[in-house]
Amino acid sequence: MVISKREKTCNKFAKKERKKGIIPGMLYGKNNNNFMFEVGELELNKNLKLSGEHGVLNLESGGKTQKALIKEVQREPVTNKILHVDLERVSSDDKIVTEVPLQFTGEGKISSKGGILQKEKTTVKVQCKANEIPSNLQVDLTKYDVGDIFRLQDLEIGEDLTFIEPSDSIIALVTHNNSSPEEQGEEEIDD
Repeated sequence: MVISKREKTCNKFAKKERKKGIIPGMLYGKNNNNFMFEVGELELNKNLKLSGEHGVLNLESGGKTQKALIKEVQREPVTNKILHVDLERVSSDDKIVTEVPLQFTGEGKISSKGGILQKEKTTVKVQCKANEIPSNLQVDLTKYDVGDIFRLQDLEIGEDLTFIEPSDSIIALVTHNNSSPEEQGEEEIDD
């Protein structure tokens, strides 16, 4: 992703630039000065879709390339448009802590059994090398029934990934699909 140095830093200027499709950002790093930059909104959105909102980006600026971890993406609450992005310089071998999104599969099977999936988490904190961050972690619900609990320890991960959160943390619950009040009233009359 190509970034360029941001010359002006006032809020009025940032608003004007956003209207033109330019997003301001800040690149932080070890033993380096902070670097205020700007990037095209379309290019940023494309890279966020590829790496996720907590992934690593390959940056190019002034003929130099470097890797950066996405630390925060600030969005406008109503339109969800990106307002600002914060990045942190990393090298491929750096061990970093980041969040990885959870991708739930098999919800249809739970519904067919009369259950409802109650998600307690949509991301989990992990530690791994910067070049080994998974785009997501799969939560396979096909083996679970109503009343079951899916915990962090139930996720299958490689040895290169370590959870920062307790392994008994609840990710999701499969609860009963309670019928509507009218249906409950009919059942009581039938008894």
